[in-house]
Amino acid sequence: MPRICVIFDLDGTLVDSEGLCNQAFLDLLPQLNETVVSLTQRYRGKKLAQILADLERRLCQTLPDTFEQQYRQRVAELFSHELKPMPGVLEMLDVMNFPKCIASSGPPLKIRQALQVSGLAPYFGDNLFSSYEMGSWKPEPGLFQYAAEAMGFMPGQCAVIEDSDVGIEAAAAAGMRAFRYVRNGETSPRKAGEAVLFDDMLQLPQLLTLTQLIDSKDAG
Repeated sequence: MPRICVIFDLDGTLVDSEGLCNQAFLDLLPQLNETVVSLTQRYRGKKLAQILADLERRLCQTLPDTFEQQYRQRVAELFSHELKPMPGVLEMLDVMNFPKCIASSGPPLKIRQALQVSGLAPYFGDNLFSSYEMGSWKPEPGLFQYAAEAMGFMPGQCAVIEDSDVGIEAAAAAGMRAFRYVRNGETSPRKAGEAVLFDDMLQLPQLLTLTQLIDSKDAG
């Protein structure tokens, strides 16, 4: 049976961080007439530089040079008090036997803090890959391709677990099978593509095992 490697996105997939990240914008920019929900929908999976440029355009003002540092600090504060794993993630990881890693658009310090606070760090060790280290951001395939090579797998042997349009596009561009996590109460994603949709993390090990069996049959 062919081996597979599972590449996880972090924010919004393994940890419930997207609301906190966007709350930080509202805390620092009180003139921003938005809700956490609307900001999350608008900026899910996007590179921070793109988000800041969009905020400047919408607010018709230039953000101070220190804004990114202030934003990172506010996010870290919110994470330290409020960050939790997504429902079912701990139980899912307890029973998953596949090699696994994280490939996130966030900086390494944010990734490590999120894993420590949420209790997920022991499941991944040092198998952590950041766009800030690779210089490649989703929807470019570079981050996923680098993670696969570092883990010792070909792209076709990898399954990507994502929650965003840009993440699904990156997985497709990398030649990897995609599984899209859709949170309860969310509308259907705009770009499902060839991704397998699921709304319960406890379903994931079985879905991956089924995929492995199908690939093994096809190979035979």
